[in-house]
Amino acid sequence: MKRLQHSIKKTVVYKGNGLHSGIPVTLTMHPAAPGTGIIFRRIDLPNQPEVPAHINYVTNTLRATTLERNLAKVFTVEHILSGLYALQIDNCIIEMDSPEPPVGDGSSKVFVDLILEAGIETQKEEIEVFELPHSVSVYEEDKFIAALPYKGLRVTFTSVNPHPLLGTQVMDLEITSNSYIKEISSARTIGFTKEIETMRKMGLGLGGTLENAVVYSEKDCLSKPRWSDELVRHKILDILGDVSLVGPFNAHIIAVLGSHKLNADLSAKLIQLRNEYECK
Repeated sequence: MKRLQHSIKKTVVYKGNGLHSGIPVTLTMHPAAPGTGIIFRRIDLPNQPEVPAHINYVTNTLRATTLERNLAKVFTVEHILSGLYALQIDNCIIEMDSPEPPVGDGSSKVFVDLILEAGIETQKEEIEVFELPHSVSVYEEDKFIAALPYKGLRVTFTSVNPHPLLGTQVMDLEITSNSYIKEISSARTIGFTKEIETMRKMGLGLGGTLENAVVYSEKDCLSKPRWSDELVRHKILDILGDVSLVGPFNAHIIAVLGSHKLNADLSAKLIQLRNEYECK
C-alpha cells in the first residue's frame, strides 16, 4: 500500500545537553523535499557530513543506537526518530553541532512538541508502506522480538525486571499519532544507581539526571514516575525509533525484554525481506 509523504512546515530549533555525552548541542530541524528521508547533518565538522537514518548505517547499539557514515557520526538517535516515525514525518534534515541530540526530559516529548510547533506538511508524492508477507523474528537467550503481518502498526512489549517496584510489565498498543502522543511520547528512559559508576567509566550517562531519567536504587525510585509502567512505555518508544530505520511498514511487533541490538537485528531482517519482496 502507499500513502502521501510528510515533512515539517518550518524550521525549528532546540538546545540542550546529550544524555550520554553531557555535551551541549543545538539541534535544528528543517523541512525537506519528498524522497529525502531523515538525514542527520553534523554542522560542527568540515564540509558538514551527513548520515541517513537507515539501518545500513547502524554501527553501535550499546545503550543507544549509533549511526555513522564516514565522518558523520550521531548517537542516541532513537528518541527523535521515534517521534518522527510515530507522526509519519518522512523527510527532514536534522542539523546538530555535536554528535548527540539533546536529551530533553529523557523521552521523545520535546521532539514531538517541535514537530507540532513546526506543523506537518502533507506532500504530493507517495511512499510505499511495506506489508509483511510473513513473520520475522530474532531470538537471543531469553529475549526476543518479532514482527507479524498486520493491518496497521501495533506493539506488544513484555518487561521482566527483578526490582521490587518494577516486576513484570506488559503493554499492548495500536500505534497512531494520537495514541503515541498520549501514551508513549512522555515516557522517560530508565536507570539504576548500581549501573551509574560503570556507565560513567564507559563515558555513558554523563548528562543524566533524576528529571530526565527514572532512576531506581536497590529498593526505591529516586525520581517521580509519570506512570507505574513507564519502563515498558519507554521500551515501546525505543522500538519505534529503532525500527524507523526500515521506513514505513505495517506489522504487529511483539517483544519480550529486548534491546537496541535486537531491534537493529529485526530491522536488518525487515530490510532484507522488503528488498527481496520488491525484486519479485
